Amino acid sequence: MNEKIKKIYGIDLGTTYSSIAVVDEYGKPIVIPNSDNQHITPSVVFFDGENVVVGDVAKESSKIYPNEVVSFVKRAMGEPDFLFEYKGKSFRAEEISSFVIRKVVQDAEQNVNEKITDVVITCPAYFGINEREATRKAGEIAGYNVRQIINEPTAAAIAYGSVAPSQEKVVLVYDLGGGTFDITMIDIQSGAIEVICTGGDHNLGGKDWDDRIVAYLLQEFQNATKSDEDILDDPDTCQDLLLSAEKAKKVLTHRDKTPVLITHGGERVKIVLERQKFEEITQDLIERTVALTHEMLEEAKKKGYWNYDEIILVGGATRMPQVAARVKQEFSTEPKVFDPDEAVAKGAAIYGWKLAINEGMKKRVTAKTGKTIEKIEEARDDTELDNVLEEVEQLVAEDTGYSLSDIKRSKVKIKDVTSKSFGIIAHDSKDAEVVFNLILKNTDVPNVITKTFGTAIDDQEAVSIQIMENDSSETISTPNQAIVIGTAVLNLPPGLEADTPIDITFKINQEGRLEITAIEPTESRRTVRAVVKTRSVIQGEEFDTAKERRQKITVS
Repeated sequence: MNEKIKKIYGIDLGTTYSSIAVVDEYGKPIVIPNSDNQHITPSVVFFDGENVVVGDVAKESSKIYPNEVVSFVKRAMGEPDFLFEYKGKSFRAEEISSFVIRKVVQDAEQNVNEKITDVVITCPAYFGINEREATRKAGEIAGYNVRQIINEPTAAAIAYGSVAPSQEKVVLVYDLGGGTFDITMIDIQSGAIEVICTGGDHNLGGKDWDDRIVAYLLQEFQNATKSDEDILDDPDTCQDLLLSAEKAKKVLTHRDKTPVLITHGGERVKIVLERQKFEEITQDLIERTVALTHEMLEEAKKKGYWNYDEIILVGGATRMPQVAARVKQEFSTEPKVFDPDEAVAKGAAIYGWKLAINEGMKKRVTAKTGKTIEKIEEARDDTELDNVLEEVEQLVAEDTGYSLSDIKRSKVKIKDVTSKSFGIIAHDSKDAEVVFNLILKNTDVPNVITKTFGTAIDDQEAVSIQIMENDSSETISTPNQAIVIGTAVLNLPPGLEADTPIDITFKINQEGRLEITAIEPTESRRTVRAVVKTRSVIQGEEFDTAKERRQKITVS
């Protein structure tokens, strides 16, 4: 290999477990084991004095030090009110997640014996702008160059498509992880992977099944001891029950029943949990995933997709037998379990590898022609582009050591959609406030949309633009269905009449980041531009403090 391309690693930042992967010298994605030689690391953080412990030790420590351990922090990403207090210091969800990222990267560096600088991080498809920006910030606080935030089902589909690249099919990716659920329809073609629609709930996952077991165990303990004490008020007992619940759930994947021993206040109670009972107390959770799947399928029909070829199950929680059984029953299709723990990380690694290869290609094209690929494409000279690319592909293959077929595979186009709608507060014909959505949910990204609005009154001094995010699929929705994710103010020249046009443009990029431009198209051409930076995401002094603390806090 004459010239090494910049390696970009893929990180699956999960609610319960995280992992990291890279494409090896043979063009295959591999998950890199951690220091315990495991492919997944519990996303659990234990504050131990001046240091932080992440992983299995942290998870076990939750039994003894429940108030010093943070779990399931992914569910708090982008939440403005989440703060974890430890020894007089406050930690936001982004910083706690950064410790998980540091742990998986550090372990990977020890394994591959090289410095890791650039990463792609995954997030649930149903994450909004707040959560996506928080995920990016977590990677930056950890000290890494976050090249892209990509959707978990998209990453899984990329990994799935790499296994059988010649097969063209429409698949449903049913992704039930530890804390989130996504259902996504993806059209896998020989030269492209196109997301059609996505839906889900980022507060529905395996943890909810655990919580149902805990509630059942509490009830059975109270029946056995003839007591109405809520033993979950005891942090030690609560943590012990949570760990026991997760263990019981995993055992019931293979067995029909499992014993659980509860010790509290001098009482010891043995409870036998049967799979049938477990499925009974969690039935509504699985039905929620089915309902969300139907909602997504209805959205897909609006885009002309009435059928699909396969359903693939990813995410550790899909190992529960009730998942495959219920999916088969509802959709009359035998689902395929596809690499549930590793598919997302592998897909992220392939995406990162694709970015790196494409960068190498662009540099070669520019060096050879003096033009960028974009300039050649603009000139519509297909023959020139084809000839140049064919030669450059061969050179990049020789430089990197990858096969020519691998280089061609890296050119697969990946098209995603937005999981939310984005608009502004406006007034309808009855002067009532409404949300006018410029970008609708399941719109292809990247995308640019411009709409013209009018000023409200004569001599209006400024236009305050409230940028809204919501789950509606309609152009007009109500403000109580939406959240404010940003604001922008356009100052106006004096003397304008009411209904003076204001052009508002929403530009959304590949990973769902939003920019807006508002222009008053009179002679003054006054303009305001803003990249939506939500107030609920760590920034400013807090962000700087978190980065500074990185130098002082050791993660192990």
